[in-house]
Amino acid sequence: MKIVGVTACISGVAHTYMAAEVLEKTCKKAGYNISVETQGALGSENYLDESVIDAADVAVIIADINIEGVERFNHTRIVRCSIAHFLRNSDQVLHAIEKIRNAPPNAELIL
Repeated sequence: MKIVGVTACISGVAHTYMAAEVLEKTCKKAGYNISVETQGALGSENYLDESVIDAADVAVIIADINIEGVERFNHTRIVRCSIAHFLRNSDQVLHAIEKIRNAPPNAELIL
């Protein structure tokens, strides 16, 4: 399964990158291909372009703020949660990815 993710926190420093690292490790351990964009104090890093998003089965948005370019995900299945929730419950987010995988495009699951 192909996953794309975006992480962003209020200050754009530690939690943004911590969540990205945990998301990458969790998905790779489950056997998923993942690309993660961070929106931090330095701006967007590892920017996900339209072709990468379109090829993804699910998008995971882990953010405490509104992310930039959210419209890029309009036709994608989305799992959305806060950084704190994700860091405490990464297995629950992984389960949500599995659950939404077969949902119609534009489906969204908020944890």
